[in-house]
Amino acid sequence: MLRLLVSVIALLFATAILLTGIGLLSTLLGLRGALAGFSDTTIGAIMSAYFVGYIVGTWLSPRLIRRVGHVRAFATLASIASASVLAHALIIDPWIWAGLRVVTGICLVGLYMIIESWLNAAAPNHRRGQVFATYMAVTLVAMAAGQYLILVADIADFALFALVTVLISLSLVPLTTSTGAEPHRVGGARTGLKRLYEVSPLGMLGAFAAGVTNGAFWALGAVFAHRTELTEVAIAAFMSALIVGGALLQWPIGRLSDHGERRVVLVVVALLAALLAAAIALAAHYWPAAMAVLAFFYGGMVFSIYSVSVACVNDHLEPLEILEATGGLLLLYGIGAIIGPLLGGVAMDRLGGPALFGGMAVILALLAAFGLLQLRRRHEAPPEHPEPFVPLHRTTPASVQMDPRADAEPELDLQR
Repeated sequence: MLRLLVSVIALLFATAILLTGIGLLSTLLGLRGALAGFSDTTIGAIMSAYFVGYIVGTWLSPRLIRRVGHVRAFATLASIASASVLAHALIIDPWIWAGLRVVTGICLVGLYMIIESWLNAAAPNHRRGQVFATYMAVTLVAMAAGQYLILVADIADFALFALVTVLISLSLVPLTTSTGAEPHRVGGARTGLKRLYEVSPLGMLGAFAAGVTNGAFWALGAVFAHRTELTEVAIAAFMSALIVGGALLQWPIGRLSDHGERRVVLVVVALLAALLAAAIALAAHYWPAAMAVLAFFYGGMVFSIYSVSVACVNDHLEPLEILEATGGLLLLYGIGAIIGPLLGGVAMDRLGGPALFGGMAVILALLAAFGLLQLRRRHEAPPEHPEPFVPLHRTTPASVQMDPRADAEPELDLQR
């Protein structure tokens, strides 16, 4: 048991270090691009390139891991990711940055996949839910903490890029020094889009809408705050408040969805998120001091949409179908996350910074409207044994295997 605990803690520590750096990087690139004079459309396109790499990486990374093993694959991908981060600081060019973001996306999805598949293999069945929830909490808290690292040095300096590189490199230490056994395999992403639409059109669209809105936030949220002329401290507070709200408010929303009609909960959450997004857009004009508070509640709503959407789908699936179906939802999320920054950047260029959240409000309102139509046209009998809600932060298909609702793979013997 002690060996298991040490192995899991080492993996979670590696996750915290890695995602603190990635949280800083996502904010730093947007602000540095704005400082370099890139248009919002250009910044959106650069940032969306990450999700192109994400989708490609879900297919390439398992091949690398199967070929060289988890530890060597982690070291390889972390080294390439570190080099790509430094290259951003050396070459300030939008086309180069877009290419580097694709490379970074491929590397990071591989790193996440290694950590998640290792956690899945290390956690016994009766502890998998606790490990999964802890992993989600560590992910969001680390990314929120990373926002404040923009205060360490001037955005125009090389130092912040170097700090990201240091953090990515340090994430190697807990994993490469771990004595736990490696997982046997990592599966690639699998899709079942036709089956998804058959069981829950609203859940399918919810995953896509979550990708559009969350992708736009991660890509352009800091740029929006910068265009609103917030200080660096206020930018960090705005970004971290939204992330922390997403971490904390998913639990009560999840409990509500477990005890009611999930589709109704999803419609209400989408509608509230739309209203809060519109309020943030207005606050940028009239009351910037309120933006962090509004962001906290908006984060709680919008980050819950993907989780509730997955639960809507899983309620109507057999356990053996969950991995394949959720792989399809992850693909839809990734496609949405490519589109979101592109649309957000164009909207900000043509209509001003607040159009980012105004556009999100429109997307979320359309999701709520579609949900209302589904409630009127499509009656769904309540599932006999509804799957419990699990808060999800989209990372890789390997994280789905940690979901206690899925059919678990055989555990590793860690006592040898």
